[in-house]
Amino acid sequence: MDSGPARIPYEAGMLISTGAAFVAAAGLITGPTETPRKVELLGKSAGGLPIRALVLGDLSAQRRLLVVGCIHGNECAGIAVTRRLAHGAVPRGTALWIVDNVNPDGAALGVRQNGRGVDLNRNFGSEWRRIGQRWDPQYSGPRPWSEPETRLVRALVRRIRPDVSLWFHQPQAVVRAWGGSRAVARRYARLAGVPYRSIRWPAGTAPNWQNHALPGAASFVVELAPGRLSADAVTRYARAIRLLSRRS
Repeated sequence: MDSGPARIPYEAGMLISTGAAFVAAAGLITGPTETPRKVELLGKSAGGLPIRALVLGDLSAQRRLLVVGCIHGNECAGIAVTRRLAHGAVPRGTALWIVDNVNPDGAALGVRQNGRGVDLNRNFGSEWRRIGQRWDPQYSGPRPWSEPETRLVRALVRRIRPDVSLWFHQPQAVVRAWGGSRAVARRYARLAGVPYRSIRWPAGTAPNWQNHALPGAASFVVELAPGRLSADAVTRYARAIRLLSRRS
């Protein structure tokens, strides 16, 4: 019998930890703006919480970026960056897809894993291997793509085929990439003023899968420092993404 955090009940108030920023920003969605924007429901978590994307720019744009603020529920400082991005514009010919949190259950429970005790960033299909057991820090799940959260990410990536994807994590304070993503990741690190390291993807991670599924595109990890980001750090990381989006 499991004895992990899954025993904590899901309360209605936990919706606040999901894509609530998009709901709360309804004025931004409907108000006058030069940048087209749209909120899209991608699906629901294992615990039934909504996972949404905010799309800035032309949906048919040739250049597409995907930014995910949180995939490990106890590493969510990147949401401050995604929410800052939601208030900005994007260059003509670019679509910016922003997902605050693909693991709302883990964020509500204050754990790395999702609500079923699976490390979502070990559950993607590329080089997946069985790791640990339920509620272990890197438990990969019973099989690849076993979790609704990873399946909805797979569906989104296959549909929009992003040229660049950034996945925020903590607490190593470094930009890390492997394979064909290294050049773009180095550029982002320079723009953000943070260190860069070439580190091979772990088995079953989102960037591992994307680098294999979308040759020629870039998907990499931005590890933030522990704790909350300062206002200056939020500005630097968001500005670097906007600058990166201008490159054709």
